[in-house]
Amino acid sequence: MINDRTKVKDILESDKTGYSVTVKGWVRTFRSNRFIALNDGSSQYNLQAVVDFEKYDPALLRRITTGAAISIHGEIVASRGAGQRVELQVQSLEVLGDCDPEKYPLQPKKHSLEFLREIAHLRFRTNTFGAVFRIRHALAFAIHQFFNKRGFVYLHSPVITASDAEGAGEMFRVTTLDLNDVPKTTDGQIDYKLDFFGRPTNLTVSGQLEAELGALALGDVYTFGPTFRAENSNTPRHLAEFWMIEPEMAFYDLEDNMNLAEQMLKYLITYLLKHNADDLDFLEKRLLDEEKQKPQQERSDMSLMEKLTFCCEQPFERITYTEAIDILLQSSALKKKKFQYPVAWGVDLQSEHERYLVEKHFKKPVIITGYPKEIKAFYMRQNTDDKTVAAMDILFPGIGEIIGGSQREERYEKLVQRMEEMHIPAKEMFWYLDTRRFGSCPHAGYGLGFERMMMFVTGMSNIRDVIPFPRTPKNAEF
Repeated sequence: MINDRTKVKDILESDKTGYSVTVKGWVRTFRSNRFIALNDGSSQYNLQAVVDFEKYDPALLRRITTGAAISIHGEIVASRGAGQRVELQVQSLEVLGDCDPEKYPLQPKKHSLEFLREIAHLRFRTNTFGAVFRIRHALAFAIHQFFNKRGFVYLHSPVITASDAEGAGEMFRVTTLDLNDVPKTTDGQIDYKLDFFGRPTNLTVSGQLEAELGALALGDVYTFGPTFRAENSNTPRHLAEFWMIEPEMAFYDLEDNMNLAEQMLKYLITYLLKHNADDLDFLEKRLLDEEKQKPQQERSDMSLMEKLTFCCEQPFERITYTEAIDILLQSSALKKKKFQYPVAWGVDLQSEHERYLVEKHFKKPVIITGYPKEIKAFYMRQNTDDKTVAAMDILFPGIGEIIGGSQREERYEKLVQRMEEMHIPAKEMFWYLDTRRFGSCPHAGYGLGFERMMMFVTGMSNIRDVIPFPRTPKNAEF
């Protein structure tokens, strides 16, 4: 049997010694022709395997190079060296896959994140990205666990859709038409009737509208899947393909929505602090080293673990958009012209404004409600003042907005009126409007960008470093 192995993590977490195991993994280092640092991806830490080099063919030992895949059978014993509690005394050794040390780009030294992005197919083997992607797995698992415990139904929303949920227009078109010979109608337009779906279609920008359909029958649902934006942006905060968590709940108002979102964020962070402490500890040290290279004024006020604990222990402050604007207008930061972007009622808050509210003014996570309707989506419930909508954004330290949501407009006439104002064709959205015509009810939901949450919990500053294979302008490798 080829899979007769014990994982490194299980060995390192056990107090047992004096037993035989087979371990398989990749060589990180091989020192003094005697000490192999082996990692199999299950843990941040390596298992030290000790070889009696006199018992092995020198030709075999020369094949034990950084990056080589090997299988070792031996006995777990108490370590006599510093830095590890146990080690593996090698009894037999096999090289499963050679790795040419002259060509292997991941030598045992520190590599820049920029360099690792250029070899994203190999970066999983580094300590940093091993930690990041174990955390990504744990975070995804915790999300499903959170909703499953509360009786939510996991709904798979379509990746290919004919609607633009956000009205953004920055969509990837899906077509099977021959781009070298595009069929045209008599008036010179593209003849989509000859396309696969018989109409224009695109990759989804959000699963929210479809999730609402599910919620208005199943009660509480959530989607968790990829979404796409054809936005030609090369910033450290934008991807063309990213993942979204979008719960939708029937019979919820805005307060219910805020309560659930706060509970979820605290649950996810608490889960990682409990189950991924080693990976978080490594990333915190990496971040501290990175911060030392920055000017003092650009350094974070909190370490990674302090930031995570801060969000778990503090009750979230809840204020209106109008109150937020008043605070910013009276702030010393505005008076000293430290804000790059203007502050006035009606503007969309920028990250610098959001971070000021969280980090300087309230010193706790903040939920802002009651945004001007002009800067929010058509489906948000209109407030009685006819100026604002029942929207909410949750702001976190170091990142600003992490969740955006709202109570949805359940009143048919109000929704149609708002769609007309925003030039959204009601005829194409008949299926969405039907839920307001047949048994409508108050309901709410929100969206959490998975990669945005990953950046927050890992301390990584570039969104391309928290997704396995980033899709950005002019970049679609693998």
